[in-house]
Amino acid sequence: MATQNPQMEVMGLTKRIGDRTLFHDLTFTINERERVGLIAKNGTGKSTLLRILADEEGYEAGSIVCRRDLKVGYLPQAPAFDPEQTVGEACLGHADELRTRQILTQLRITDMTQQMKHLSGGMLKRIALARVLEKDPDLLILDEPTNHLDVEMIEWLETYLSRTTKSLLMVTHDRYFLDRVCSSIMEMDDSTIYTYEGNYSYYLQRRQERMQQRAQAIERANNLYRTELEWMRRMPQARGHKARYREEAFYELERIAKQRIAEQNVRLTAGKTYIGSKIFEAKDVSHAFGDNVILKHFSYTFSRFEKMGIVGSNGTGKTTFLRLLLGELQPDEGCFDIGTTVRFGYYSQQGMTLRHDERVIDVIRDIAEYVDWGNSRLSASQLLQHFLFEPEQQYAPVRKLSGGELRRLHLCSVLMRSPNFLILDEPTNDLDIVTLQILEEYLQQFHGCLIVVSHDRYFMDKIVDHLLVFDGQGAVRDFPGNYTQYREWKRLQPKPAAEEKTASAPASASMRNANRKRRLTFNERREMEQLETDIERLEAEQKDIERVLSSGTASVADITTLSKRLPVLTQELDEKSMRWLELSEIESSSNPQSSPS
Repeated sequence: MATQNPQMEVMGLTKRIGDRTLFHDLTFTINERERVGLIAKNGTGKSTLLRILADEEGYEAGSIVCRRDLKVGYLPQAPAFDPEQTVGEACLGHADELRTRQILTQLRITDMTQQMKHLSGGMLKRIALARVLEKDPDLLILDEPTNHLDVEMIEWLETYLSRTTKSLLMVTHDRYFLDRVCSSIMEMDDSTIYTYEGNYSYYLQRRQERMQQRAQAIERANNLYRTELEWMRRMPQARGHKARYREEAFYELERIAKQRIAEQNVRLTAGKTYIGSKIFEAKDVSHAFGDNVILKHFSYTFSRFEKMGIVGSNGTGKTTFLRLLLGELQPDEGCFDIGTTVRFGYYSQQGMTLRHDERVIDVIRDIAEYVDWGNSRLSASQLLQHFLFEPEQQYAPVRKLSGGELRRLHLCSVLMRSPNFLILDEPTNDLDIVTLQILEEYLQQFHGCLIVVSHDRYFMDKIVDHLLVFDGQGAVRDFPGNYTQYREWKRLQPKPAAEEKTASAPASASMRNANRKRRLTFNERREMEQLETDIERLEAEQKDIERVLSSGTASVADITTLSKRLPVLTQELDEKSMRWLELSEIESSSNPQSSPS
């Protein structure tokens, strides 16, 4: 249970952009060791609010009071780096060197010589995370921390944040992440903050109750309003005290009765679309970029109405596979044989190329004025409303859209083409939870074929019926189930001895004691010193093994032995580094701290 010592108190916060009010009179508190998930629709100012709290942007009214000497760590949604800088220059020299090394190890950042301009989005996000975590802040403010991370890194971050003693304010669309990390949820709706003391599942239950109570209150007000309206019409000249009181009450009642539930229960009804029995066949396909093997003699026949998920760590070739299927790349060997009735709709990670002065509605009208949708025919404007673009917003230039709104527009443009085979590459990045729920419902009843590449475990579980698992060495496993079933299957597979020893150990003491402020014991200090020695030894061994394996001079027997040792060593190094970080946090949090001022 979070203690009630405030780290940050926000009172009456108001922010405007031009003539638009993003939020007005927001008031809330973030307490010590509290882990808060912030939920709101795209375009309501979530990222702006986080930038303000991180002192990266100004505001019109209100106040923000922080505990004296509060250290804030801020992760923006799109971190900016000097493209000519190396990884080492970006990561090292900002904080305690040993702590930095442990965090870099955990985040799989090993090559310090690479330039930032050559790195993938996932690697840039990991480096940005490392820069925030290495400074050991008291309050972490994270804007979409799971975007561009692969599942392995998401699960590591999930474990780290659920164990940490730091305070946390986070915006994320990853609902499993919210459920497993956050101790409370704040929902921003119509410039009001609603706080729920519990995880995401608890929030969903209580929010539904709140919406039902609100609907009932509006219905009661409407019933009474009709009676009071008749009274107002009969007694327009009443001037008595009681009459004036009743008249004032009438106007308040009228305000409530005329409210509309802001929740937009938009549904996208998928129309039936013809697709032939022949979809596509991969025939002995191989592809590589130099030594990086993507596919090795891969064969597969896709069936009608199949819903496939593709998973694997970053760099294993998931997006390359999609580009091969779409014909944007040609395989080194083999071929893809595509059916003549297939009409692909491709939602890419990169999004669309748009002119900043182009209007939202013109983006869709350039594709078509109308689209056949289910049993109806929708105009471009009507389809945009399904994607939560109000009529007045449709005539605004795209430069005024938030990152999530741009992704929504991209998704709308893909579906406007009426595809019968959807290929979605990381569709959940930057989308709000309301839009995700609409998209999930649409895809569940989509009468066509579907391939989804996503690190969003909740989304994958709801949509796909089987997985292709890329291992990064050219092999692809076809797993008959969703992502949670795959992880459970993987957990039950035999583990290396070192990993088995770790798995059989009792739950970490730091997890049980995470919310108790204390100092390191004598034995824990000795453990920390021993961990530092062990980590240094294991890192040296790891470098030696990697050097031998890449030398090209090792014997087959040595390669076999070292290849077996490396994953065991890596697992041991991970566990020791995580334990060192836990002890490091206890040590740093034991210093006396001042109260808010």
